[in-house]
Amino acid sequence: MSFLDHLEALRYHLLRSVAAILILTIIAFLAKDIVFGVIILGPSKVDFLTYRVLCDLGNYLGIAALCIDELPFTIQSRQMTGQFTMHMTSSIVVGFIVAFPYVFWEIWRFISPGLYDKEKNAARGAVVFVSFLFLSGAAFGYYVLSPLSINFLANYQLDPTILNEFDITSYVTTLTMLVLASAIMFQLPVVVYFLSMSGLITSRMLKEYRRHSIVVILIISAIITPPDVVSQLLIAMPILVLYEVGIVLAKRIEKQKALKRAEEEKGREGENN
Repeated sequence: MSFLDHLEALRYHLLRSVAAILILTIIAFLAKDIVFGVIILGPSKVDFLTYRVLCDLGNYLGIAALCIDELPFTIQSRQMTGQFTMHMTSSIVVGFIVAFPYVFWEIWRFISPGLYDKEKNAARGAVVFVSFLFLSGAAFGYYVLSPLSINFLANYQLDPTILNEFDITSYVTTLTMLVLASAIMFQLPVVVYFLSMSGLITSRMLKEYRRHSIVVILIISAIITPPDVVSQLLIAMPILVLYEVGIVLAKRIEKQKALKRAEEEKGREGENN
C-alpha cells in the first residue's frame, strides 16, 4: 500500500472509532438520570458503594471511623452554562471509556497488518489485555481513588466557619481526571512489555532503577491527584505493583528469547553437521 492508501485506511478506522464514541456519548447524554445522577454524583453521596463497604469493614473490625455518615459539602453551579457543559463533558467521558475496547480494536486492526508474524504472535491478545487494564484502572479510579479523595477534601477545613461549596465544574473535572489518570497509569505493564520485546529495556535494568522509578511514580501521582497524601499513595501503590508485574513480564520475554536463540543455534549446528 502507498502512503495515501495507508492514510485512507487510517481515516476509516478513525471514523468508525469516533462514530462509536459519538453514539455512546449520545446514549449517555440521554440517560442523564443514570449517568449523571447515579454515576457522576455517586461518590458525592454517603450511600455510595465504597462508603458502604468501608462502613461494613469498620463494623467488622470495630473501627467506627471508617463509617462515613456525611459528606459536608454542597455542589453548586455558579455559571449559567455550568450544568449543560458538565452534562456534555461527563457524557463524552463515559462514552469514551465504554467505547475504549472497540476504539483500541480499530487502532490495532490498522497496526497489525504491518507487523511480522513473530510480532503478531508476541502481541496476541493485546486488545483484551489493554482493554482489561484500562477498564480496571478506570474502575480503581472511580471506586477507590475518587471517593476517598472526595471524602478527604470535603472534610478538610481551615476553620469551621468556612463552608465547602464546590462548583460543579470543579467536581466533574476532579472526578474525570482521577478516573482517566488511573486508567492511563494502569497501562504500565503494556508499555514495559513492548519495550522489552523491542530490546530497549531489560528486567535487570528495571530492577536497577527500581528506586528511581518509585520516586518518579510518586511525583506523577502527586501531579495527577488532588493535593493530599492519601490520594497520592492510593494511586502510587497499584502502579508500583504493576511495575513489579512489568519486571516479571520482562523476565519471561528474556527467557523466551533465550530459548528461541538456543533452538536456532541447535538448528544451525544440525545443518553444519
